[in-house]
Amino acid sequence: MATNRSQRLRKKLCVDEFQELGFELNLDFKEDLSEEATDAFLEAFIKEAMEANGLGYVGGDDFGLVCLQKRGSVNEEQRVAVESWLKGRSELKNAEVSPLLDVWYPEKPINAAK
Repeated sequence: MATNRSQRLRKKLCVDEFQELGFELNLDFKEDLSEEATDAFLEAFIKEAMEANGLGYVGGDDFGLVCLQKRGSVNEEQRVAVESWLKGRSELKNAEVSPLLDVWYPEKPINAAK
């Protein structure tokens, strides 16, 4: 596809100055955790870590993608806030939080302007 695109097309494709950033999560729950405790953790996660920071989560119980609830990019402070929240939880054996990445085209590098 041509790289000389109109601003309207760049916005529609979420490229260049319209690139949107997010990050991936990989959660490893403790083996002895009950289903009720897992459900309670996930409810708290959505309310306290996601909604409180204006973020949305797409994925399953143990792996997913975090992006902004509206159009735009997650910033490093939001990523660190979620990582800190996860590190303080006793239900998890391990929580891996990726660096910021392009949510539409993960293989592409992040624009320097971000």
